[in-house]
Amino acid sequence: MNNLKKLYIQLPKQHRIFISVVSILLLLLIIFPSEKATASRQSEQPSLKVGQRYELSVPEQSEIESAISTQVEQAQPDEIKLEQPQLTWQTAKVKSGDSLAKIFKRLGYNARTTHDVSRAKGEDSHLLKKLNVGDTLRIGKDSTGKLSALEYPLSKTDTLFVNLVEGQYHSFKESKSVEIRESIAHGVIKSNFWNAGIAAGLDDGQIINLANIFGWDIDFALDIRKGDSFHVVYENKYVDGEFIGNGKILAAEFINQDDPFQAIRFTDGEYYSPDGKSMRKAFLRAPVNFKYISSNFKPKRFHPIQKRWKAHRGTDYRANKGTPVVAAGNGKVTHSTYNKYNGNYVFIQHGNGIVTKYLHFSKRAVKKGQRVKQGQVIGYVGSTGMSQAPHLHYEFLLNGVHRNPRTVKLPDAKPIDKKYRQAFAAIAERRLTELSGSRIALTTLNPPKNGHQQAP
Repeated sequence: MNNLKKLYIQLPKQHRIFISVVSILLLLLIIFPSEKATASRQSEQPSLKVGQRYELSVPEQSEIESAISTQVEQAQPDEIKLEQPQLTWQTAKVKSGDSLAKIFKRLGYNARTTHDVSRAKGEDSHLLKKLNVGDTLRIGKDSTGKLSALEYPLSKTDTLFVNLVEGQYHSFKESKSVEIRESIAHGVIKSNFWNAGIAAGLDDGQIINLANIFGWDIDFALDIRKGDSFHVVYENKYVDGEFIGNGKILAAEFINQDDPFQAIRFTDGEYYSPDGKSMRKAFLRAPVNFKYISSNFKPKRFHPIQKRWKAHRGTDYRANKGTPVVAAGNGKVTHSTYNKYNGNYVFIQHGNGIVTKYLHFSKRAVKKGQRVKQGQVIGYVGSTGMSQAPHLHYEFLLNGVHRNPRTVKLPDAKPIDKKYRQAFAAIAERRLTELSGSRIALTTLNPPKNGHQQAP
């Protein structure tokens, strides 16, 4: 026995472990014989043979996944997914004086709901603080009557959503993509520019924009003649295939008394002539929307109040009292005061030795020393001082010398930057081709008659 013990100890560790395991198994088989061995003692063969390797059958991974899948399929639907609650929807049209609180109160929600919705998480919840009259809100409530969802169409492309998620309101804005398609319009002046624009299919905003583009070169109150024509390349906007409105003017041509003017829109949003010069001159021809010119720039005119002949060194624009008057260009106000001759008046000093003067205001809107930008309101038409009727007396001085505001050559604004010249040239070439095609189409539809094209 001692020799066996010494021999066992001298064996490698792995062999000793194996012998120990086999010995334990044999002992267990002796103490707890199998059911088959108990029933029949005739079989001399043990259920396990010493020294023989046995394999256990382990389920494959696919079998495990299949079993799990089977269990899931047998489970009840509400055990594996949450059912979305059914909402009841209401609509509310924004009335004059309405606020979110007033609308919610009409629908039966309390102040707490208004507070929570108006402070919904997200960057867009502030849009609910200013509702536009005529807009429509959709509000959804759950089976308990709690507000669970809100939809607020902000425009034809944008909608604000507010949803209740785990007891907290969350807001987000969804924007639909806008498809841009280009279109061409052309027309001929028959009675007036506005009617021609409408007949060509342009909307009010596009007609005004077209006049603004060429407003530094053409006086649309006085220079327009029957037979003048225009051609416009512009955008049409679509959402989900549905037309939602006109977009920007991309290129335009206006032929005024046989003198063509062309403008191309660049990526900076400004309009330039085909050679890259800005269509926006540094000064407006007329700083007020007027009915007519009651007195032109003249070297000698009989003054209706002073009853004597004297030079009229400006242009009188007749307009209703209170009509806004804007700065003709950027500059600094040097005078903003009153005297018995000029009434309420404003003088503005511009660059390059240019001064503009505005007389007979009913009210001034700027102060001496104030800097103003082109198009900024500086006063309102009146009849103060030596004036018989509401009008604006406007003067333009260059280096101290009066010039006719309607005919003086106005300085150009900055042209296209040199680094963008090549890109602009490519755009201009394409736009001019489109305008030429529009011109040919118009000529084909309306052949010239007596030297002028006729309106359709």
